[in-house]
Amino acid sequence: MILPFVGGRDARDRARPDRARPDWARPDRARSQRDERGQATVEFALVLPIVFALLLLLVQVALVGRDGLLVVHAARDAVRQATLTGNAADVERAAQRTLPGSVARVVRRGAVGEPVEVQVTYVSRTTLPLIGALLPDITVRAGSVMRVERT
Repeated sequence: MILPFVGGRDARDRARPDRARPDWARPDRARSQRDERGQATVEFALVLPIVFALLLLLVQVALVGRDGLLVVHAARDAVRQATLTGNAADVERAAQRTLPGSVARVVRRGAVGEPVEVQVTYVSRTTLPLIGALLPDITVRAGSVMRVERT
């Protein structure tokens, strides 16, 4: 009597049908990968608005920083004008030329050779869509001091 071959790979494959095929060839594995691709798309769609809002917030912060630099330049120009003349309207116009909408005031002014101090204030509007409504307008201030050259 001849006995059939019982051991080996064929017997193990019959005993555990999940090992009969490689992972990529199993139908349930292919379906699982398709489901995961759909899940990644949904996660991306949920995260995208948050990333977009953070990007807009970063742009708004950059705009406020730019306004801060412009206020410093306006204060420098206003104090330079204040060193030449004691007229407050001329000082205000000098600041307005550099940064329209700014308000300049002479804090103190001495005689020739003494310091003159000017303070410039500007309200930076937060007007970007979506983010502007969440952030208040920011008031930016800068001051500058120079010596009076003329009276």
